[in-house]
Amino acid sequence: MASHGIVVVPLHVLLGGQAFSDGVDFTTDELAAALRKFTTVSTSRPSPQAFLNAYEAAAAGGATAVVSVHISSDMSGTVGSAMLAASQSPIPVEVVDSRSVGMAMGFAALSAAVAAEQGMDAKAAAAMASSRARGATVIFYVDNLEHLRRGGRIGAASALLGSALAIKPLLALSEGHIHPIEKVRTAARALSRLEELALGAAKAAEGSGVDIAVHHLDSQTRAGDLVDRLRTRVPSSTTVILVELGAVVGAHVGPGTIAVAVSPRPNGPRR
Repeated sequence: MASHGIVVVPLHVLLGGQAFSDGVDFTTDELAAALRKFTTVSTSRPSPQAFLNAYEAAAAGGATAVVSVHISSDMSGTVGSAMLAASQSPIPVEVVDSRSVGMAMGFAALSAAVAAEQGMDAKAAAAMASSRARGATVIFYVDNLEHLRRGGRIGAASALLGSALAIKPLLALSEGHIHPIEKVRTAARALSRLEELALGAAKAAEGSGVDIAVHHLDSQTRAGDLVDRLRTRVPSSTTVILVELGAVVGAHVGPGTIAVAVSPRPNGPRR
């Protein structure tokens, strides 16, 4: 992503009273180990100053505007920090609430960056990022309901907490909220259903081209198998990549989680 001029301002993970930067000095392996012990893990947004530093660095590097794309405001206060920083930035900043997470947000940021490289102004590139993020389908398989209970940012998915712990829920992200879509009794059936739902979303968007990201937290083998199966069932023009789930989302859904983001490509410049 650095090749497209994209700068990541990390969110923070709080473990044992100590703050770490997601993806910088705290790994997903460390997160999974802590969660498996049911150690209390929480997350927090970057400070406005962290964003302002990034905007000022962009200006110093010759940028005339910034498109700042962020995790859903219903799951994090990150957008608020970015907006405060934008009000003090030396160059205009277009803050985008992606209403999404993971690579559904990542593909949107990539499209905006490519659009900017091809001459699109910041407002138009921000609109492209917002449109692509909101057009994505994000579905989660969650291995353990206990992490959902502890996470606290699950919206309507809280209705699952009265279910038997044997339930393997499938969740979806819609309008920035996580909500339950199906309850499955076994992991094998849940992952099979996740695959079918992802394929259905990809097929519905085939006309514009599709990028798919399979995320996981401490479940690389199962996620890798899902990637292999998807690649055999989608057109050659569809990309399917494997990525680790970030700590900020992973802290609330727990180890064993597998998520699929299906992101239709924009009609304009491609990532």
